[in-house]
Amino acid sequence: MTAAILVFSPFTSPPFMQTEAFSELFPLLTAANPETLEWLLSVAVEHEYPANRAVLMEDAWGNALYFIVSGWVKVRRLAGNEDNVVTLAILGRGDFFGEMAILDESPRSTDVIALSPVKLISISAQRFIQTLFKDSQLHHRMLQLMVRRLRQTNLRFQLRHQPPAVKLANTLVGLAHSYGQEMATGTDIYNIPFKDLADLSDIGLEETTKIMEKLDSKGWIQLDTEQQTMHLHNLKQLIQLAGKV
Repeated sequence: MTAAILVFSPFTSPPFMQTEAFSELFPLLTAANPETLEWLLSVAVEHEYPANRAVLMEDAWGNALYFIVSGWVKVRRLAGNEDNVVTLAILGRGDFFGEMAILDESPRSTDVIALSPVKLISISAQRFIQTLFKDSQLHHRMLQLMVRRLRQTNLRFQLRHQPPAVKLANTLVGLAHSYGQEMATGTDIYNIPFKDLADLSDIGLEETTKIMEKLDSKGWIQLDTEQQTMHLHNLKQLIQLAGKV
């Protein structure tokens, strides 16, 4: 199955989204003026990928900025072969990726893989940089979000000597706060593979499996493999565990 790509002519709003919904879905765009939103949508390209498909290969970084309309992706660091692949980030609906590569134009040794079926909107690097020059509020908002990502990276560094359960709880809480869907019985996120959770938390796969089984037995989480959903029934307790640093 190949990725479906729809290309829209400039100044013609694509049918998949209106400017108001565009702004509401993506925190990066909340400060952008209406003219900016209309322009970005007019030059956007829509992509759809099945689960486990490569969304962005290492040699394609820097070509565009990508916005996640729905689904989940992971950013991986490549180190020669499949045994040395490490997941660096999990991103979900409303987030974006590719911004650093279009700003510094340096080669990447990472790729992006669809964890679930995913829908994206891409905007070419040249057009997005032009937009940043024209809309100072959007420029400022992007800097804010990039600083927030840097703080998240710093937090992971600060947690490096903490117990595995604390590190894993921080990972789950972070994903819930960023992308979780509030439900009557808790918060739902994607059923992220344990290997990816282990990489994000900087702990071993065996430790991750044992901790997740314990959280499940305590009723804090529940894995729904049919719906590919992780139910966080007791987010409050996970937050308390994550705070034990």
